Amino acid sequence: MDFREDQIRRYARHILLPEIGGTGQAKLLAARVLIIGAGGLGSPVLLYLAAAGVGTIGIIDDDAVDLSNLQRQIAHTTDRLGVAKVESAALAARALNPDVTIEAHRARLTPANALGLIGRYDLVCDGSDNFATRFLVADACHLAGRTLVSAAVLRFEGQVSTFKSHLGPPHPCYRCLHPEPPPDGLIPSCAEAGVFGAVTGVLGALQATEALKEIAGVGEGLSGRLLLWDALAAAFRTVRLRRDPGCALCGERATIRDLSHHQATDAPACAL
Repeated sequence: MDFREDQIRRYARHILLPEIGGTGQAKLLAARVLIIGAGGLGSPVLLYLAAAGVGTIGIIDDDAVDLSNLQRQIAHTTDRLGVAKVESAALAARALNPDVTIEAHRARLTPANALGLIGRYDLVCDGSDNFATRFLVADACHLAGRTLVSAAVLRFEGQVSTFKSHLGPPHPCYRCLHPEPPPDGLIPSCAEAGVFGAVTGVLGALQATEALKEIAGVGEGLSGRLLLWDALAAAFRTVRLRRDPGCALCGERATIRDLSHHQATDAPACAL
C-alpha cells in the first residue's frame, strides 16, 4: 500500500515499530471494526481505534448523551447533552482522525439485526453492560465467524478477553466462560452499583490494544485467557479459559445454531 505523506506523518510511530511497520498499518487502514455501545468502554475503544487508523469503525447504540455519562464516557462532551451517542461519538472520532470512516448505527442490537450487522465487520468490540446483549453479541459473533474482544467493568474491577471459537479448538467461546446468563438481579448494573470512571478507560484501552493486535496479527492474544484487573489493589491476574466440549454454542454437540433462542430485550445496547 502506498501511504500519503500525511498518513506517513500521522502513523509514523506505528510504522517505526518492527512488529507493525507499513504492512501492519496497511492492515489497520483496511480493517472494519464494530463497537457495541458508545459508553464507558466504547468511548476509549473508539478513540484509540480511530487514532490508530482503523479504516472503518461502526458504532451501535440507541441512547442519547446524559449528564451522568460524562464521568466516564470520554467521547462525549457537555455541549452534546441530548445528542444521540453514536452521533456524538462519531464527531469525536472524526475530529481526532478524519482519515477513518465512521458508520453510526442508532439502533438497538436485536436477534433480528445482529447477524446481518456483525457480518459486515471483521472484528467486534463489545462494550455493553447487560448480559442479554453480551450473550447476543457472543452468539452472533460465533455464528457469523467473527472475532470478539469483550470487556466488562463494575465498581473498581474489570476484565477483558478475546473469543474466536469460530476457528475451532482450542479457542473457547463466551459460553465456555458463562454457559447461561445469571438470574435477573443477581449481578447489579453499573447504574445500581457504581463504577469508577478511570477503570472504564483502562479496560477500554486494553480492549482496543487486543483488537489492534488481532488486526495486525502481532503478539499473543487473549483467546483462552481472561485478564482481570482490581484497581483498588493495583493488581492484574490472568485466568486460563478452556473450550468446553459440552458447550451449547461451540461444543461437540452444539445445540445453538441460530439466534432464535434470544428474546427481544428492552436493555440498551450499552448503558455503562
